[in-house]
Amino acid sequence: MATPPLQSKLPNVGTTIFTVMSRLAEQAGALNLGQGFPDFEPPPTFGDALARHVKAGRNQYAPMAGVPRLREQIAKKLERDYGCALDLEASITVTDGATEGLFDAITCAVRPGDEVIVFDPCYDSYEPAVVLSGGRVVHLALDAAFRIDWQRLKDAINPRTRLIIVNFPNNPSGALLSASDLETLNELVRDTGVFVISDEVYEHIVYDGEAHQSLLRHAELRERSFVVGSFGKAFHTTGWKVGWVVAPAALTTELRRVHQFVTFSTSTAAQHAFADLLTEGAALLSELPRFYQEKRDRFRRLLSPSRFRLLPVAGTYFQLADYSQLSDEPDLDFARRLTTEAGVTAIPVSPFYSNPPPEQRIIRFCFAKNDATLDHAAARLCALERL
Repeated sequence: MATPPLQSKLPNVGTTIFTVMSRLAEQAGALNLGQGFPDFEPPPTFGDALARHVKAGRNQYAPMAGVPRLREQIAKKLERDYGCALDLEASITVTDGATEGLFDAITCAVRPGDEVIVFDPCYDSYEPAVVLSGGRVVHLALDAAFRIDWQRLKDAINPRTRLIIVNFPNNPSGALLSASDLETLNELVRDTGVFVISDEVYEHIVYDGEAHQSLLRHAELRERSFVVGSFGKAFHTTGWKVGWVVAPAALTTELRRVHQFVTFSTSTAAQHAFADLLTEGAALLSELPRFYQEKRDRFRRLLSPSRFRLLPVAGTYFQLADYSQLSDEPDLDFARRLTTEAGVTAIPVSPFYSNPPPEQRIIRFCFAKNDATLDHAAARLCALERL
């Protein structure tokens, strides 16, 4: 008996570029500087904390909004970092990673016919969630320095605009927002019904003495925003999938109505482990900028003899590289051949765009890797004269 036809709700969505390139890296035996995860383990105390809570019997459903002691530690962290006092019962929700938090926030805010503004290059999970909710995505390109063109944003906001999604430190560019950017954003949305989602998963990976400008720093913006964070990037545990969303009480109520039917709750033992880590290991977060800045600087130094032109990196653990001196081909073709012929995997940047600049020849490397991995990858990349 034939399978009945099923009309796709996401006909234009295929396998993510991260999965595609990681699979190719495995098949080719390449050094994977593509997908954004470390190739080193977190400190042993992390595993010890998780095992301790598993052995203590914390293996059943957690409260839907999150383990209270974890939400308390998140509130303390955010007040320490951004000076905002939060009601953990009404404002903080623990999710299965930031991706679920983003999906919940988009789903609760967007109605059929609504418009959602995103900035290209942007992370690929935003648009599918909008489309599933019946919304329409409006793509605005960041400028050549990966900053928001505020006039273009002003011109794009209209009565159908329901949501603006910002992501800083920006993946893939590493660009940051400034305090004046927050003021400008607030001025543009002040007299509107527009909500804001701020994807801040790289909040602790900011370099050269700069401060991350969370939307939580801005009292007025806070009242219309969902701020999404994650422990995976900060604690080198991307596979644990524990994130959080901060929003005003009224928005949190709506977000939890979605969250309870997406996952209901997140791994109980992992939540308790992160609560321990935040209680005992706050210093680890303060050391992250130095830790990753050393890797950034090492990787850039190693690649300085190469034919790649390295773009500035202000945050995240990604390095954009212009390869136009090595090839004229599109970035996806170049990234595939770089994997199969040079043994190093990168991520093409064009999938982060709705309409990628046709002349752009840029790929993204992840430098959240052991020094030996970076050394070997750089040696292969520096040996390239033409590809």
